[in-house]
Amino acid sequence: MPCIFIAMTYELFLALAAFVFGTVFTPGPNNLMLMASGANFGFRRSLPHLTGVAVGFPLMILPVGLGVMQLFDAFPALTWIMTALSVAYMLWLAWKVANAAPPREGEAQGTPLSFLQACAFQWVNPKAWAMALGAITLYAASRDVTAILWVSGTYLLVGCFSASTWTLLGQQLRRLLTRPAQLRAFNWTMAALLLASLAAILLQR
Repeated sequence: MPCIFIAMTYELFLALAAFVFGTVFTPGPNNLMLMASGANFGFRRSLPHLTGVAVGFPLMILPVGLGVMQLFDAFPALTWIMTALSVAYMLWLAWKVANAAPPREGEAQGTPLSFLQACAFQWVNPKAWAMALGAITLYAASRDVTAILWVSGTYLLVGCFSASTWTLLGQQLRRLLTRPAQLRAFNWTMAALLLASLAAILLQR
């Protein structure tokens, strides 16, 4: 087994870090939902959701890198099942985001995603699968455990920063959404963008 300290050179790590920054900070289902959660529930109440995203995706990378994708190669029907689950769950999340604020009250109703819900979402998030496969293919092609841990660890560090940033952005936007009608319009816009991101990812397949 090759030593990770030899395989993961300084230049390769910089390339990995740049790849991770580019994938986690760009708009996608996770970031859109975190921003909506920050706007509706504030940073503190969104912490379980935030932590579930930041931790859940790096944890997903481990089994994916160690061979979960071989199951999809062996059983092609699993791909269609995962796609159907992704679409169904994303539709539910879009509905949840769109209806986070009541029509006549300034305070948000409902609850943000829990830690376990946010972790589980990574497995039906098409962008998360694309990110995981891309990172493993480019930076842990040997499927070496230590290389996979480098990829997962980098996503954990950068993901905490990204998730916090998007949640804080939503919290700051809440100051501009002073009327219930404005908050509702924001939530419907986030729901529409969430569905648009799903459609864009599925059309690339």
